[in-house]
Amino acid sequence: MFKTLSNILKVEDLRKKILFTLLCLIVYRIGNFIPSPNINSDALKALDEQGSSVFGLMNTFSGGALFRFSIFAMGIMPYITSSIIVQLLSMDVIPKFAEWAKEGESGKKKLAQITRYGTIVLGLIQGFGTAISFNNLIRTGAGSIVIDPKFSTYALIALVLTAGTAFLMWLGEQITEKGIGNGISILIFAGIVAAVPTGLRQLVQQMFIDAGDKLFLNIIKFIVLIIVVIAIVAGVIYVQQGVRKIPVQYAKRVVGRKMYGGQSTHIPMKVNASGVIPVIFAVSLLMFPATIAQFWSDKAWAKWIQHNITIQEPAGIGITLYVLLIIGFTFFYTFVQMNPQQMAENMKKNGGYIPGIRPGKTTEVYLTRVMTRLTLAGALFLALISVLPLIFTDLVGLPASLKIGGTSLLILIGVALETMKTIESQLIKRHYKGFINK
Repeated sequence: MFKTLSNILKVEDLRKKILFTLLCLIVYRIGNFIPSPNINSDALKALDEQGSSVFGLMNTFSGGALFRFSIFAMGIMPYITSSIIVQLLSMDVIPKFAEWAKEGESGKKKLAQITRYGTIVLGLIQGFGTAISFNNLIRTGAGSIVIDPKFSTYALIALVLTAGTAFLMWLGEQITEKGIGNGISILIFAGIVAAVPTGLRQLVQQMFIDAGDKLFLNIIKFIVLIIVVIAIVAGVIYVQQGVRKIPVQYAKRVVGRKMYGGQSTHIPMKVNASGVIPVIFAVSLLMFPATIAQFWSDKAWAKWIQHNITIQEPAGIGITLYVLLIIGFTFFYTFVQMNPQQMAENMKKNGGYIPGIRPGKTTEVYLTRVMTRLTLAGALFLALISVLPLIFTDLVGLPASLKIGGTSLLILIGVALETMKTIESQLIKRHYKGFINK
C-alpha cells in the first residue's frame, strides 16, 4: 500500500490530478459551512431531532450541509435528477435528443448543456420547496427557520441554493476533466464520508453510553453489525469485479503487402457494468416526489407521500419502488453504455466474430442475451445489497442516520473501486505497480 502511494507521488501528472481533486473537495467542504441568507441559525440546531426522513437522506448526501442550511444545502441532487430526465428523453422520446445521442462527442455536449439548464430549473423548484417546507414543518423554541418568511425571502434563498448547486455542478465537471475521475460521484462520496463521524457518534451513544442494562445485548448487536458490513463490502467488491470474457476471433486479411488480423481477443462483460450509478439515480428520483409534496405539506396526500415514498420505512412502498428503480436503471445504464447492436456492427466491420456465432444479427442477439442475464444478476444483487441493511438496521433499532447507511456504504465502495481503477490504469501506463497484485 505504502509503495503504491509512493508510486503515485512519483508520477507528476497523477500527482497534480490528485492534488487538484483534494483542493476541489476542500472548497466543497468550506462551502458546506457558509450559511444561506435570511436563515435563523439558532433554530437550525433542532433539525437533527425534528427533520423528516427525506431531509435525513438529503442531509447525508450533502455532507450535513442541509441541516446547516448552507449554500450547498441541496448538494448535487438536482443535477442528477436532470441527467436522469435527459437520458430518458434521449431514448427516442424526443427525436432531437435521440439524434444528438447518436452524434458522438458533439451530441453529448448538446445534451450536457440541456442537462445544465434542467439543473437550474429543478434547483429553483427544489430550493423553493426546501425553504418553505423547512419553515412550515420544523419549528423550534428559537422561532421559525426562515427570517421574515415571504415570497421575496423564499426567492432569494432559492436563488442562493440554486447557485450553490450550479457551482457544485461546475466543480464536479472540473474534477472529471482535470482530476481523477467522475466528479459528481466523488462529491457525493465526500459528502457521505463527512457524515460518517456523526453517525458513529450516534451509534456509540445509543449502543454503549446510554445502553444501561442492555450493554451486553448491544455488544452482540454491534458485532453482528460489523459482520454484516464486512459481508456487504466483500459482496459488492466481488460483484463489481466479476467479468465474463466473450472470446472474439479476427480473420486474417491482406492489405497491400501486409497481413492484418488473425489474433484472438475478448470482450469483457461486467456483471454490474453500471457500477453504483443506478443506486444514486434511484435515490435521487425517489426523493423528488417528497420534495414536490413539501409545497402542500398540510394536505393529506402530501403527508402520505412524505411518509410512504421513502426508503427509511421498510414496510412502506418506498422500498419496493427503490428496488424497481435500481433494477430498471441498472438495465438502462448498462445498455446505454454497451449497445449490442453497435458492438456487433463494429465487430463485423473489422472482420471479427465470436466462435460458433454468425456475424451480424446473430451476434447482436447473442450479446443481448448474455448482457441481459449478467445485468439481471447484477441488478438483483445491487437491489438486495441496498435493501438488506435498511431492514437490518430497522430490526436492530439503530439511529435514523444509520438506516440509510446501506445505501451510503454501497456508494462509498462503488466510488472507491472506480477511483482505484482509474489510478491503477494511470500507474500501469507508466510501468508502476498499483493497488492490485497480479
